[in-house]
Amino acid sequence: MKSLYNFIVKPLTTRYNNKKQIGDKTLIINTTIENHRFVSKEAVVVSVPAAYSSRIKVGDKVYVHHNLFRRWYDQKGRERNSSTYFKDDLYFCNISQIYMYNGKCNLDYCFVKPILNKDILSTEKEQPNVGIVKYSNSSLEALKITPGMLVTFTPNSEFEFVIDNERLYCMKSNDIALTHEHEGNEKEYNPSWA
Repeated sequence: MKSLYNFIVKPLTTRYNNKKQIGDKTLIINTTIENHRFVSKEAVVVSVPAAYSSRIKVGDKVYVHHNLFRRWYDQKGRERNSSTYFKDDLYFCNISQIYMYNGKCNLDYCFVKPILNKDILSTEKEQPNVGIVKYSNSSLEALKITPGMLVTFTPNSEFEFVIDNERLYCMKSNDIALTHEHEGNEKEYNPSWA
């Protein structure tokens, strides 16, 4: 089974990450399908496109756009699958909807770790629009922007992922606005729920 232009993927575990294991208890943290934050973004590649070759292979673990697995309600209140649904928990996935595969950024995406806010007058726990590059890509590395660098990114360009129990922001390379001299005293911010 192959699609002509799309990958076929399935969720790594389930479509939604609605439960959190705390000790020997399971806590349900979400009971609705509307909130995009609880949609699973981890998938496994089942089939690659027939029309072109890619570095992404069958069996690779990928991080994808949240609307891929999302369900929604139509005007009559009926629950529906996303437009990417194929069959039997399989989904079509365009190459541009894959942000990371096997720990490598895809296309022009990168991942930035938020840092703790040093402003004592602010109630925000993390410094807005500033972070440390965690996963880079070839276009950023050509500009000498590598993992570990402190960067500023444009407002509202980031979207949240939890990768290896770390909260990271995914964005495109051109959303990195500038680099800073790394002072070394910046603390990464990772909330306990991540």
